[in-house]
Amino acid sequence: MILESLVTSVSASGELNVAPMGPIVDAGITQIQLRPFKTSTTYGNLRATSRAVVHVTDDVLMIAQAAIGRIEPPPAVRPLDGGWFVLEKASRWLAVEVVRWIDDPQRPTADCAIRAEGTGPPFFGLNRAKHAVVEAAILATRTHLLPAAELLADLERLQVLVDKTAGDAEREAFALLQATIRQRVG
Repeated sequence: MILESLVTSVSASGELNVAPMGPIVDAGITQIQLRPFKTSTTYGNLRATSRAVVHVTDDVLMIAQAAIGRIEPPPAVRPLDGGWFVLEKASRWLAVEVVRWIDDPQRPTADCAIRAEGTGPPFFGLNRAKHAVVEAAILATRTHLLPAAELLADLERLQVLVDKTAGDAEREAFALLQATIRQRVG
C-alpha cells in the first residue's frame, strides 16, 4: 500500500530537504520502502546519509508547497539523535534507515528499517478537500509526464471537491497548485 507522506532527509553537509513521497508500507506500517527518483534531492541525501523521516500529516498547504518545491516559511522541525529531523506538524512520524538498495535506472527502491517513531498533533480526520489537494499535489509533480488536457481536466474534477468541502488552508493550497500546474503546462 502507498502512504502519502512528507519525507525529510538531510544532505552530507546538513541541508534539510522536505519532499512529498508515497512510500510502500504494509498495513501495520512495520516495513517501509522509499522509491525516490535518481534525479531527486531525496535520492542524493539517502545515498549520502541513509536516513530519512516519513511523516503523516494533514497539513495540505505544506504538502502542496513541498510538491512544487517552495515551502515558505520553512517548516518547524526538531532534531532527533542520529541525524533525523521531525516536522513539528506531523501527526505521526517514522525515522528510517536504508538497509538495502534495489537498483533501477529511474527509481531505485530503498528498503528501510524503522529506528524510531512517534506522534504529534492529532490527525484532523478524513476530508474530501484535503484529499483533493493531495491529488492535485501529485499532479503538480507529474506535469512533465502527463498531457496538459488530462491535467487540466483532473483539476476541474478536483475543484468541485474543494468548492464543496474546503476550509481556508485547503483553498489556499489548491489555488497554489492550480496556478503552478497551469503555469507549467502553458
